[in-house]
Amino acid sequence: MGKIGIFFGSDTGNTRRVAKQLAKKLGDDADAPVDVKKASVDDVLKYDALILGTPTLGDGELPGLDSGASEESWAEFLPQLKGKDLSGKTVALFGLGDQQGYGHEFVDALREIYDLAVAGGASVVGAWPTDTYEFEKSKAIVDGQFVGLVIDHENQSELTDERLDEWLGIVKPALLGA
Repeated sequence: MGKIGIFFGSDTGNTRRVAKQLAKKLGDDADAPVDVKKASVDDVLKYDALILGTPTLGDGELPGLDSGASEESWAEFLPQLKGKDLSGKTVALFGLGDQQGYGHEFVDALREIYDLAVAGGASVVGAWPTDTYEFEKSKAIVDGQFVGLVIDHENQSELTDERLDEWLGIVKPALLGA
């Protein structure tokens, strides 16, 4: 049983803060979170259990230079992972979004990471219910649930800690069994 690798992209720092909260809650079961702008593909591939996090920026995009982010991030890193063998890996996802300001593309970027993980053969765990959010549409919904934990730091920050605990209760056994 290896440690859990936590990788994130962030522009405002909110996703980084959530990644750090997750690492703190996981304690010795996880390594320190790493911003993908400082990571290599090999850094990600060395883990059998991964937590990957992203905000949604611009028009429902991954953070990165093409979405108006101030630095490179997922938009530049994800293509490097494309086509890599992720079979045997267990992946849990979390995404940040603003359901009131961007309810028409709520956490859409999360779907891009999900699709890549599934295409690579990873087992994605941690689907999350949509019923405590108010939004118009989201590409991050599969079979009626979000593909990972959704955090709305702008409108529901008071629920973040509780949601993290509940979600970790779901994904931790699968990640540690990886």
